Amino acid sequence: MNYVQIIDNTLREYFNPTFLEVIDESEFHRGHVGFKEGTQTHFKVVISAKIFEKMSRVSRERAIHKALGSSTMQEIHALSIKFQ
Repeated sequence: MNYVQIIDNTLREYFNPTFLEVIDESEFHRGHVGFKEGTQTHFKVVISAKIFEKMSRVSRERAIHKALGSSTMQEIHALSIKFQ
């Protein structure tokens, strides 16, 4: 399953970002807990959206996790989020 595309599509649909980059960082975690050969496990999201302007960082992260849903969040090991 291509989680980069799933994450990208979901965040675009929910937040209409002015900037969005989803990066698969799985290979950087080879040998670490959660790494699974041949799968996508670790991601970095860089996002900017008007909806986030009046939200706290915790609220922003909760909104992203909720948008992605528990099924996606259970399948990936790590999600790093940077707000612009």
